[in-house]
Amino acid sequence: MTDLRQAHDATREIAAAALGHDPGPMTTAESSSHHVYVGSDIVVKIIDADGHSRLNREIALAPYLPAGLTAPLLASGVHRLGTRDVRYACYTRVSGVAPGMGMPGIDDVTARSLAEEAVRRLYRLHSWIPAGHIDQMLREPLDHGGFTSQAALFAEVENLADLDRHKTIPRRLIDGLAAIAERAPQQTQAVVPVHADCHWDNWLVHDLRVTALMDFEWARFGEPADDWFFLARFSGPHTQTVLDVISQATMTPLETLRAECEVREATYLASDLCIALKHPDISSRMAAERLHALEELIVERYWWRHSRS
Repeated sequence: MTDLRQAHDATREIAAAALGHDPGPMTTAESSSHHVYVGSDIVVKIIDADGHSRLNREIALAPYLPAGLTAPLLASGVHRLGTRDVRYACYTRVSGVAPGMGMPGIDDVTARSLAEEAVRRLYRLHSWIPAGHIDQMLREPLDHGGFTSQAALFAEVENLADLDRHKTIPRRLIDGLAAIAERAPQQTQAVVPVHADCHWDNWLVHDLRVTALMDFEWARFGEPADDWFFLARFSGPHTQTVLDVISQATMTPLETLRAECEVREATYLASDLCIALKHPDISSRMAAERLHALEELIVERYWWRHSRS
């Protein structure tokens, strides 16, 4: 694991080299998988070079994404830190802050406006036609935990039941996941580039306008619904508003959109709970959070509780 004290000094060196001048004060930003440092005009992400390879994916994609979609990449590479190497990526700092999971403190009118802008930006991503090695990279198999087929979801639910040796997950929730799998389409179609992690912690907003979509580490080919799920599910009290925005912009019936989001949440929760059961010593918090979300999904019928049908 990278030493945070050394990481800060190394980040300043990396930032100075990328900018050609002293970066000034740099503060840490919250991240679940990286060390992220923010200066007045630069953002630096670093991770142990032997950690996951998703930052490599983001670095490779950055120069080819539709213009204005995300922050420009300034520099990337490997830096020696003590006895280990760290991989880094430097981005131009884009104005704005993340609305945050659940869009706390945001009124419904503003949430609708931000969702409309986010949908337009995602439509640009979905309309992008990558070529050559970028196309090939986005089609590479990626263990993203998302929905791919009915058979795969059934297998994950069965795996979850087998792993739950202490019966910590109520049987009605396992049965509820299986019922969602019964209604799921047989196969998805990897037809458009998707971000696949576009919750509201990964958007930047300034003066009530969306300025950038960040963190393309999970980008791949998929279906538009792979992004609509993240946008709606993490909108807190504005989920119905965001679903309405997506439905109107894409001319997708609300009931179809709800079903697409439901099967994707079921898949992510089953996958994450399997991970938590395999690693209880390091995943207890994740297990509690996912179990609560599973109760919402199955018992409270999260995607259908505001349905007008």
